[in-house]
Amino acid sequence: MREYSDGMHVVHDGPRQAPPLLLIHGSGASGACWAPVVPALAGNLHVVRVDLPGMGHSQPAASYDVPAQAAQVARVIDALGLGPVTVVGHSSGGYVATSLTEQRPELVKAIALVSTGPRTDALLPQPPLMRALGWPPIGRLVWALRTDKLIRRGINVTCARPVDIPNDLVTELQGLTYSTFAAVLRCNGEYIAARSVPDRLADLDVPVLVAFGGADPRWDPSSAHDYDAVPNTRVELLPGIGHIPMLEAPGATSGLLLDFVAADL
Repeated sequence: MREYSDGMHVVHDGPRQAPPLLLIHGSGASGACWAPVVPALAGNLHVVRVDLPGMGHSQPAASYDVPAQAAQVARVIDALGLGPVTVVGHSSGGYVATSLTEQRPELVKAIALVSTGPRTDALLPQPPLMRALGWPPIGRLVWALRTDKLIRRGINVTCARPVDIPNDLVTELQGLTYSTFAAVLRCNGEYIAARSVPDRLADLDVPVLVAFGGADPRWDPSSAHDYDAVPNTRVELLPGIGHIPMLEAPGATSGLLLDFVAADL
């Protein structure tokens, strides 16, 4: 079921009476990126996917600061009567999940971070296509010329193995503007530059799962162990997996999430 709440596109799967699991995508993506893991998760959980502001089918926002995005997610949770929820964030979606918990801890039962870089200096040298997108004079040109093939290539360079990319994800990325993409990247960098994610989580009394690809080309996989210092945190490295585990290893990813939710029930 699809609906809109506070300008955000929301998709529901699974029984409404089941424990809620909120999935938050990363930069330049949409809720469609979770499609491969939804069938396994929705058997026993109320799976809720959101498109963050300005992405997927959601309306643009006045601010793409991480706390502002998290506040909008909180309003959606309130409006839908979902809380408390287990929140799963992929990549920078983990920053939104963390900020949500900082602002509204009563809404969050547990947090799972998938490929969420812990600090700015853990970012690896990026593939040429990703570097080009990060430099506005060239990035705008590449963005204007993007095709279905180029979008799929951009997703694949962040993976460690070939993946089947959901067609809905490609279609929704074609609607994302470069100005929104650049603003989101800038705001994400500001959030972790101000304070690392493990430091933020250490102040929060919430169970945490960290899943990281052992061959992630975006973030140094060894940086996943920065989270070891956070109380009540489980860190899992997925061998041979890159930055998008839910596309590269949907079975292993959904299994980790189901085990995590079951342990917290």
